[in-house]
Amino acid sequence: MFILAMIAVLVALSLAVFRALAGPNVFDRLLAANFIGTLAIMLLAVLGFLNGRPEFLDVGLVYAFLNITGTYAVLKFFRYGALGGEAPPNEEDENRKGFSGVHKT
Repeated sequence: MFILAMIAVLVALSLAVFRALAGPNVFDRLLAANFIGTLAIMLLAVLGFLNGRPEFLDVGLVYAFLNITGTYAVLKFFRYGALGGEAPPNEEDENRKGFSGVHKT
């Protein structure tokens, strides 16, 4: 049963790698990379239980946290153009200031 699950995860992983390479834009490739990370966690879990070592789930949890953090970092980079420091002001932020109840003179 575990071997069948492992084969299914490997097939899905190969399809996700193909989608990551053939994605039309950056966000499709990012989604495919995030899916590859999720499938890698599933592969770790199945492999750990297949070998009788459920402590692989701890490694999978750490990898999941790194996957989430990396996804947020890439999205922040594409939105603001940098990872550190303050975000440059944009037009939407300026429009929201007018509704804060403080009038500019």
